[in-house]
Amino acid sequence: FHIQARVMYDFAAEPGNNELTVSEGEIITITNPDVGGGWLEGKNSQGERGLVPTDYVEIITEGAKDGISCGNSLADQAFFDSLSSNAAQTNSAAKSSNQAINDPWSSWNVGNWDNGNAVDRWATKPDSAAGQRNSPSNNWEAAAAFGHPQAYQGPAAADEDDWDDDWDDPKSASPSYLGYKETEASEAGGVQRGNSRAAAMKLPLNKFPGFAKPGMEQYLLAKQLAKPKEKIPIIIGDYGPMWVYPTSTFDCVVADPKKGSKMYGLKSYIEYQLTCTNTNRSVNHRYKHFDWLYERLLVKFGLAIPIPSLPDKQVTGRFEEEFIKMRMERLQAWMTRMCRHPVVSESEVFQQFLNFRDEKEWKTGKRKAEKDETVGVLIFSTMEPEAPDLDMVEIEQKCDAVGRFTKAMDDGVKELLTVGQEHWKRCTGPLPKEYQKIGKALQTLALVFSTSGYQGESDLNGAITEAGKTYEEIASLVADQPKKDLHFLMETNHEYKGFLGCFPDIIAAHKGAIERVKESDKLVATSKITPQDKQNMVKRVSTMAYALQAEMNHFHSNRIYDYNSVIRLYLEQQAQFYETIAQKLRQALSRFPVM
Repeated sequence: FHIQARVMYDFAAEPGNNELTVSEGEIITITNPDVGGGWLEGKNSQGERGLVPTDYVEIITEGAKDGISCGNSLADQAFFDSLSSNAAQTNSAAKSSNQAINDPWSSWNVGNWDNGNAVDRWATKPDSAAGQRNSPSNNWEAAAAFGHPQAYQGPAAADEDDWDDDWDDPKSASPSYLGYKETEASEAGGVQRGNSRAAAMKLPLNKFPGFAKPGMEQYLLAKQLAKPKEKIPIIIGDYGPMWVYPTSTFDCVVADPKKGSKMYGLKSYIEYQLTCTNTNRSVNHRYKHFDWLYERLLVKFGLAIPIPSLPDKQVTGRFEEEFIKMRMERLQAWMTRMCRHPVVSESEVFQQFLNFRDEKEWKTGKRKAEKDETVGVLIFSTMEPEAPDLDMVEIEQKCDAVGRFTKAMDDGVKELLTVGQEHWKRCTGPLPKEYQKIGKALQTLALVFSTSGYQGESDLNGAITEAGKTYEEIASLVADQPKKDLHFLMETNHEYKGFLGCFPDIIAAHKGAIERVKESDKLVATSKITPQDKQNMVKRVSTMAYALQAEMNHFHSNRIYDYNSVIRLYLEQQAQFYETIAQKLRQALSRFPVM
């Protein structure tokens, strides 16, 4: 007896990889449900066998072959038995939703203190609506859960024995301004590869201390918080609260991508070399290791510090030179961002990622990081502001100001990305063709003139011909120019779009905490908590407010530096571009006889 499954997304097999090409809606027979690394073996109706990504199919029951399926990918199955019925029902309701949310701010209102509904949904991370959260009816539950759709799956989802398996597979569209076509489904927030994995990744968050519903109460109402070994001081600087920056900074160079294989050569992967500038020691990591680091940082710091998503995963063509180059460039940018953050860069999990000495040390550090209980809202218990507590009015005002600014900047960044993408398409398509047409028309005209038989126009005809060739050269310059300037402007905006997409969840957590303090008077009046409990709550919300301000000061200083640098570069390259064109036009002009 074999399980049958319905294919949810098209998958094109790579030659020589023992994979099976399947199409959306096709029914296949699963001959081996767990080959390893997120792959299964299946057989199509023609009897052809091969490997298919596990989360590209959903198992179907006998009564579901007419189009009604259970709706669960094989990758989801392992999670469901261990989830509470409430979590399973929440996920089921979210999965059945037809609303595709593209904007992380769409469910969040700067003035609405009850809404913790924001979802991180950026252009090249086309997750399904399963990432969205149901709006809690009780304000005390509003920001208790951290609903980031790319959140870590949890220890149960990644068995240690399978750590060497390759789950570097779901494919997403790349930005079309890089020359990669973005599908309509991606633009519409529709279903694409990787959706089921993103949905599965959100479910087990309740397994983490601090992410479960008691998390916020655990932080705000605990008589005495456990004293974690790690301490994150917050000091008052020239511009207000700030993180303490290390005396020496470092960067991490991502380079030397090499193709490796496993499963006796059946599956392949790319491994990158990481070298810290402060130690010159190198370690090697695959993409899935970066993904693991991202998930750990998100789980640990995600309510206090924006942790932007990694560059997208891809199956088909993931070893093409252009894709490897683009991914390495974005991994480099992501690692540089993390190295520049004074809290993230000094964290144990980040340092261990960069400095392990052998596989045993790597796995030991990995297990330790996964057992870390100082995650979610409990990260604030490690923070010690060297300043008096803030009053609630000031806390609320500052949180609201952060919400307004980040939402406005998000709108501005998206507008620039839209305009930039349109300009990229024009510069690499219609505009060069227009210059080429002018060039060809001038040369055709010179050719016609040369047939007149008139002896005195050879200089003019030669000049017109050269002018035509000049316009063809300008066409090439126009087509190549975006890679020299617009590319960097777009990449910077793409990075900040990722940062800004994290803020709705961060702000929702802060607003949820503020609402709880507001309601604490009722709890004191009914003797559910003591006046001392309320005082502790105010102190801890004050700590959260100092952390938010410290992070915003870090964000602003980086934003000013980054945009100053990238816009200067853009203008310098644009000036050089037009000077080159002007020089070529003057040279063409000099060939015409003066009459």
